[in-house]
Amino acid sequence: MQERYDHTYMSNDRPAVASENTSSRLEQLCVILGQRGACDAMTISRARAVVDETGQRLDKVLLQLGWVDEQSLAASYAELLDLPTVHAADYPLTAVPIDRLKPTYLRNARAIPLSVTDGVARIAVADPLDRITPRAIGVATGLRVQIEVALPIELDAALNRLYPVGGAVSVQENTGDATAQDAERLRDLASGAPIIRLVNKIIMQAVEINASDIHFETCVDRLRVRYRRDGVLFEAETHSVDCAAAVISRLKIMAQLDIAERRLPQDGRARIPVRGTEVDLRISTSPFLHGEKVVLRVLERSGMMLGCDQLGLSPQVVRHWWHSLTLPHGMILVTGPTGSGKTTTLYAALRTMDATSRNIVTVEDPVEYDIPGLNQAQVKPQIGLNFPGMLRSILRQDPDIILIGEIRDHETARIAVQAALTGHLVLSTLHTNSAAAAITRLRDLGLEDYLIASAIRGILAQRLVRRLCEHCRRSELATEALAEQMGLRCASGGRPVIWRSVGCAHCNNTGYRGRLAIAEFLNPDSKIIELILSRSHHTAIEAQARESGMETMLQAGLTAVSAGVTTVEEVIRAVETDR
Repeated sequence: MQERYDHTYMSNDRPAVASENTSSRLEQLCVILGQRGACDAMTISRARAVVDETGQRLDKVLLQLGWVDEQSLAASYAELLDLPTVHAADYPLTAVPIDRLKPTYLRNARAIPLSVTDGVARIAVADPLDRITPRAIGVATGLRVQIEVALPIELDAALNRLYPVGGAVSVQENTGDATAQDAERLRDLASGAPIIRLVNKIIMQAVEINASDIHFETCVDRLRVRYRRDGVLFEAETHSVDCAAAVISRLKIMAQLDIAERRLPQDGRARIPVRGTEVDLRISTSPFLHGEKVVLRVLERSGMMLGCDQLGLSPQVVRHWWHSLTLPHGMILVTGPTGSGKTTTLYAALRTMDATSRNIVTVEDPVEYDIPGLNQAQVKPQIGLNFPGMLRSILRQDPDIILIGEIRDHETARIAVQAALTGHLVLSTLHTNSAAAAITRLRDLGLEDYLIASAIRGILAQRLVRRLCEHCRRSELATEALAEQMGLRCASGGRPVIWRSVGCAHCNNTGYRGRLAIAEFLNPDSKIIELILSRSHHTAIEAQARESGMETMLQAGLTAVSAGVTTVEEVIRAVETDR
């Protein structure tokens, strides 16, 4: 049976007896954390190894390394010690005046008086295993002290509100220009251990679940954190709105942005180590109705170590793609909507090229990954450095291979084609729904058909679909209607087998884990060139490409369905909505 403790502290209290030994409590705390599913035995074992090396307390190691979240730890403290928990709404509107308790001491002790009634002071504390702070308060005030368990991030936000550094802050601070004093206060908050731990924990969790983006959204009553995993956005956690400014300031400091500027969007970069892996972060801030929103693009460097054959592309597409990359000159395009993996595919291609014997130059907006051996440039429209201007400069730098982040306008398209026709291999992207539609897009940008036909050496169109979790996927026979509609076939002549998502602990109950690319590659042979020169519609070009043996994205997706890699629904979501 759980041992109960008396948590009323008197001014004449003496040190705790053996039954209240901290080590014993920590052992019981680990049991409770395991029962709550907050961490497993392996995590506890890893934390003990860190304790042996550093001498820190076990619970603090778990929290600082992000292996246990603050909410789970606070709830476990409350269960262990049979204490009430303090919620954000429980903090007083104004500071509770108690003689001889200075704001500096309360900040250092991370404790807040909640009320004083009949000689008893209720104190919210971040560390309920700390026996010294409540005794010290009892000695200093002559009051009986009853502690309650606080969520650290909410307690720190209340401390900043009730006992602001440097005195009271104007209530108009969020609507007017940020003053130097306000910026300094935010810098202090953002540099504090609680905020640093919170931000690091959120980023570490994102990396661990392979999230591609982290959204920090300031709402009217909370700070919402959402992750995008496998292309789908979901809410991960929420925090008190009082900590929003400090968290956003911390992110700005990491990206070396101006923390006092809240009226205009800002963009920056950061690089941090997470569990021995270098992770690049692309950070974007924007002002909204209830405050700023920050989006972090998580660019794990190990993701760029993939080869073209590891992206999930079909053997036929890989063969045509490799061949196009060996050509001495011409233009190769990768098309698809935002988030379809175009940049990953291009970077995987660049990594296979010999950067020692060839001058490889990229022009991007922004530069997402720093690849050794490449000369990478980022356009800066605010100072007049755009794609056309940078490309003209690069062509005087004796390049062999040029990567253009995206062809967006007539001038960039014309310079790219001219470079492709004058002995350079040009790689770039377009936003189109299919490979054949890239021809129409280039026409819309003002390029003549003879230039398009002369420059294009290959067009890869791709989408990303979620992979089925191998631990929980379930097979079933496709209905005759579905098989006929999707063109599914079975070698034995019966109904084909398809796979469904289920959900388990390995895939966070989504049924999917990871993504793969499905793609089509348009190889402009003589018949397709004739269609381009005759200004044929992209549907005619696609029909000819299929007749010449091109496997469409839909066919590639259905092949993945038959192999049990993904589902029919995923393929339809990715491909059919674009047709």
